[in-house]
Amino acid sequence: MRFETRALHDGQQPDESTGAVITPVYQTSTYLQDAIGKHRGYEYSRTGNPTRHSLESVIASLEGGKFGIAFASGVAATTAVFSLLKQGDHIVSADDIYGGTYRLLEKVFKKWGVSITYASVDHEDSFEKAICRNTRLVWVETPTNPLLKILDIKIVS
Repeated sequence: MRFETRALHDGQQPDESTGAVITPVYQTSTYLQDAIGKHRGYEYSRTGNPTRHSLESVIASLEGGKFGIAFASGVAATTAVFSLLKQGDHIVSADDIYGGTYRLLEKVFKKWGVSITYASVDHEDSFEKAICRNTRLVWVETPTNPLLKILDIKIVS
């Protein structure tokens, strides 16, 4: 299927009880249990719901992936990625990043023993120069925030 067709149809499963072909936005927080701890597929919307499952399925398909995951915010997604690091690991980060990302690196992950080197967005070769033996992540945001500079991800990678 072409991208446009997949964008419309992937992730959609007709609802058996209503016949709806498009997943609605489920605005519930909890789901019926057949017994204590016996769920019918979902237990609490924060951990998963049909709307989010549909979104994750279509994003995975459109990106050519097997799985997708949706987060409540960009900072939540960023935190999940950074949480894969451990004490002694090193990050090379763009020097022009969102303030929330900068504070997360400086106030949380540095305290956990993760070191950070900030590479110049204006000099893409500075990223390669900043990589060392314990570098585990190169972090870029493009366009950058707040200066809206465009970084060539292919060159940096």
